[in-house]
Amino acid sequence: MVMAANKSKALKQLGIVFLAIIVINLISNFFFKRFDLTQDKRYTLSETTLNIIKDVDSPLYIEVYLEGNFPPEFKRLQNETKQLLEEFAAYNSNIIFNFKNPIEKEETRVEKMKEFYAKGMQPLSITVEDKGKQSQEVVFPWAQATYGDKFTKVALLKNLMGASTEQKVISSVQHLEFGFAEAINKISKEKQKKIAVIKGNGELIEPFMADFLKTVRESYYIGPFTLDSVAKQPTQTLEALKKYDLAVIAKPTEAFTEEEKQVLDQFIVNGGKTLWLVDAVAADMDSLYNETGTILPASRELNLTDMLFKYGIRINPSIIKDEYGTPIKLATGNQGSETQYQEYTWRFAPFIYPVSSHPVVKNMEGIKFEFASPIEILKNDIKKTVLLASSEYSKTVGMLTPISLDMVTEETTPEEYAGKGLLPVAVLLEGKFKSAYQNRVLPFKYNSFQPIGKENKMIVISDGDIIKNQLDKGMPLELGFDKWTNQLYGNKEFLMNCVNYLLDDNGLINIRSKDVDLPLLNKEEVYKNYTMAQMVTVGLPIVFLAIFGFLFTFLRKRKYSR
Repeated sequence: MVMAANKSKALKQLGIVFLAIIVINLISNFFFKRFDLTQDKRYTLSETTLNIIKDVDSPLYIEVYLEGNFPPEFKRLQNETKQLLEEFAAYNSNIIFNFKNPIEKEETRVEKMKEFYAKGMQPLSITVEDKGKQSQEVVFPWAQATYGDKFTKVALLKNLMGASTEQKVISSVQHLEFGFAEAINKISKEKQKKIAVIKGNGELIEPFMADFLKTVRESYYIGPFTLDSVAKQPTQTLEALKKYDLAVIAKPTEAFTEEEKQVLDQFIVNGGKTLWLVDAVAADMDSLYNETGTILPASRELNLTDMLFKYGIRINPSIIKDEYGTPIKLATGNQGSETQYQEYTWRFAPFIYPVSSHPVVKNMEGIKFEFASPIEILKNDIKKTVLLASSEYSKTVGMLTPISLDMVTEETTPEEYAGKGLLPVAVLLEGKFKSAYQNRVLPFKYNSFQPIGKENKMIVISDGDIIKNQLDKGMPLELGFDKWTNQLYGNKEFLMNCVNYLLDDNGLINIRSKDVDLPLLNKEEVYKNYTMAQMVTVGLPIVFLAIFGFLFTFLRKRKYSR
């Protein structure tokens, strides 16, 4: 009798549970909610990301090539990538992803590697350690997103020079959401913003800007815009320029006329964004490779000083010498077959790591400059943010001071740089810009002249070479890659962040501000206490499971034996 009652009670409880599950599932069809229990809200997608992925209305495929035999750090990056993409797919079933090892098959290994190299997706050779044994593995820390006939690559591992693998992984996880959100936005949205690359004043020619132009073209309309027509048709030229959203002025070498300046000035005052890459000093690496190996820098007169002064900055005509320079290879020994190359630190090409928390540069790899000049920040109503500055151990070298390749062997002391460093080389200006021609006679009559503009922003960089890519047999290389030392710097990412920030109207750049706390295991401690680590991670859960099973069985027998 008692057994029958218990059985009936158990069936009733089972029925209630079954009914509750059905009700919960029905409710879940109408309400969607995911809970992020991590302290740093790592898996809580930003509103910008959600808006981007919700607009994907047809299948978008993401192939992640981070698959294979990895050390724990890469396994963590793999897991974080998978969990993030699972979040994407949970909000939109059109986002489909899979992980694959592109060089798993030996017979197609060479062809696949060539294919990836052609796409600019360089592999990474890593050392895998297991209980003291080492082996070399090739890893492709890349993903590719495809939407219809459009596709783009996503770098999963940040290239932080000099950083440990753990530091690279932490920085990479910080950027995963931004990287994938930017890629999806790039291939799923139609182009809207227009960029003008200003020509007519001796700016860089296209082969030396090819990689930048190619990358920008993926997200924006872009085209050359010459100021030559200003001389005859200044008003028409200005009206044509106002149809663009951003103007890029890349390393001009010839002075601007007052009419050309008024065109740029009124473009800015009327809301046009500008990215200035200006050399205040005439000095180039190519000029150094002469018989003497020496150049005499001279001030480059561009007739922009008064205009930039009005906006709130001044680029001083001097060159920054920084102890944190980038490497340079120089020939040593006898010429001919006995020529050898040795690597030196070139102090006139600063290697600048961003320290600002601004989203344009936060957690970014180092950027290479060449013969940069210091930017002086002036007082006015415009907000200025220093995005990049030279190191503490840097100073300026004035004009008419010879610069020679022999200076690589110079011996210096910290005292030489005391109180002279931290010189701004990239500054963001935001606010209502006042016209440089306010209360002045206008170079040409313009009926719609505006003395004070609307809210706007510009970025000024005191080095034109930061946008310049190298050539190899006439073909442009990736921006930031130095073919002589095989180093890849963060120049392209920095410039793309600048463009995205200046043109961003959906908050995409702000995703880069997200902080992720990624604790990693201390490998040395794990190896030292390997047996104990096994017991804690493998044995302890089994013990707890066994105790729980024993108690559950014991209590169940005790209950139903009565």
